[in-house]
Amino acid sequence: MFTPKHAIFTASLLLVTMTAALAETPNLGKPIDEAAIAAWDISILPDGTGLPKGSGTPAQGAVIYAEKCAACHGDNGKGGLAAALVDDRQIVGISAAQKTIKNFWPYSTTIFDFIRRAMPFQMPRSLTDDEVYALTAYILAENKLIGASDMMDAQTLPKVKMPNRDNFIIRFPDRI
Repeated sequence: MFTPKHAIFTASLLLVTMTAALAETPNLGKPIDEAAIAAWDISILPDGTGLPKGSGTPAQGAVIYAEKCAACHGDNGKGGLAAALVDDRQIVGISAAQKTIKNFWPYSTTIFDFIRRAMPFQMPRSLTDDEVYALTAYILAENKLIGASDMMDAQTLPKVKMPNRDNFIIRFPDRI
């Protein structure tokens, strides 16, 4: 049976709960500033928006690759513990195992973004921007998508047309 005592108790409980919900935060953590956000805002769009300063050549990338990538991706990117980065095979089905940088990836800037964000596997985000440009140039050159002496930077990298670019449906074409 609901009595006036129950009504007063329920109203008091509601008041305490609402007051706690509207109270200040428990002061855990600290406010983040724009510089801290910028350090993690590293996304690269297909048109190259967001690419940092720097540059690299396939020759520079070969040295870095041998030191930091070959243990997982094999000699010259042909595959090892991790997926092959260099391969001429065509996609004949939907198996992810058939997808390579040359036959699947639609934008060269995505290669840069992935390397910068996630490689090397055991130490992501440890490469300098110049090293990432050099590794991207090396992978593109090994796949015969750029010349052996081409330099990649924020202006040249977005101009590399990947073989599978036109086989994707772009969700936001106005953003490219």
